[in-house]
Amino acid sequence: MIALDILTGLLLLGALFFFVAGTVGLLRFPDLYARLHALTKADNVGLGLTVLALMLQAESWPEVLKLGMVWLLVLAASSTVCVLIGSEAYRRGIKPWTRNSP
Repeated sequence: MIALDILTGLLLLGALFFFVAGTVGLLRFPDLYARLHALTKADNVGLGLTVLALMLQAESWPEVLKLGMVWLLVLAASSTVCVLIGSEAYRRGIKPWTRNSP
């Protein structure tokens, strides 16, 4: 059981890295589209690692399945919301950043 706890801790540390990377991307990237990309990708991986760590500690298969379903639903929701926000920003004329942008 100690090996399982160590693996769980490592997965949670990996998740922390991706959550911090997403936050740094949100604060540092130059435009809305890059920020959306950073948050969507990094947070989904971070959540996946967190869910995997929780699955290792789950006491029954129904709990494991519920955790997997939560992750899949969040993946679907975050992807959909990211596309909706990006599409609306583009429709409103928000241009992507380029090196020649002011």
